[in-house]
Amino acid sequence: MLETNAEFEHAGIRMLGFSLAGEEAYIALPELNVAFDVGRAPRSLVAIDHVFLSHGHMDHAAGIAYYFAQRMFVDNSPGNIYVPQPLVEPIQRLLRVWADIDGHEAPAHVHAALPDSDVVLRRDLLVRPFAVNHPCRRHDRSWVQSLGFSAIEVRHKLKDEYQGLVGPQLVELKKQGIDITRRLEIPLVTYCGDTAPGSFLDLDYVRNSKILLLECTFVEAGHRDRARAGNHMHIDDLRDIVPRLNNERILLTHLSRRTGLSEAKHLLDRLLPGETDERIRFLMSCRRRRRHAALPKSSDS
Repeated sequence: MLETNAEFEHAGIRMLGFSLAGEEAYIALPELNVAFDVGRAPRSLVAIDHVFLSHGHMDHAAGIAYYFAQRMFVDNSPGNIYVPQPLVEPIQRLLRVWADIDGHEAPAHVHAALPDSDVVLRRDLLVRPFAVNHPCRRHDRSWVQSLGFSAIEVRHKLKDEYQGLVGPQLVELKKQGIDITRRLEIPLVTYCGDTAPGSFLDLDYVRNSKILLLECTFVEAGHRDRARAGNHMHIDDLRDIVPRLNNERILLTHLSRRTGLSEAKHLLDRLLPGETDERIRFLMSCRRRRRHAALPKSSDS
């Protein structure tokens, strides 16, 4: 049996990914040099310099050590992974243990990602972490806050009052210390990771992002309690959520194998008639390329 990656493109933004609950989850944005979650660290993700980890569940985080090792193997510079702050030390410890097993310690940059604290990747691009509703219990029974991430383009536009001025005039204003530009943020892609509904969906940069990746793990009527117990979304939640969103495209992620994709699409069509295919679809319905099979059905994370 062979699975296929999902490929999707909108507004000049190209995306590669895979997302099935309990098996693997990652999203790669090659032109932005950004990825969300690491999955098992497929080849399309290893080349990306900046990986943002939503939480530590295995289907989202299993490939961390492999990601750094493969970058070392092909002589790439050490990659960067941005993780919820409580996971920094355990991940560093994991890399040390794996070095003991493998015999080689791969260079790695592990950074804490904090809600509402921007990670500036270049002058025109930043990633903004935000808290989502998927608390994860650690073995010591403490809780880790899961994160979503928004990739935001930053532009600097000339203020209206200075429109029409020529170059030398603008230079003179700048010499006088006058700020002649205004900052404009354009949310491009927002990834919510695993989450139940929450107030983060009212954040401007989430609801106005060009592309929103929103989990929808459960779709069958009998699975509503299962969704709530695991802090996941059920398809019925979309009835209230979607009207509040201005996103041009919404991709639903983390679907459970408990329901086939064709059946899930049918239920989505019934729930949101007129919205599906063009604006809203399951990420895994965008499959084009072949890849090795995922593991057999497992429990949902």
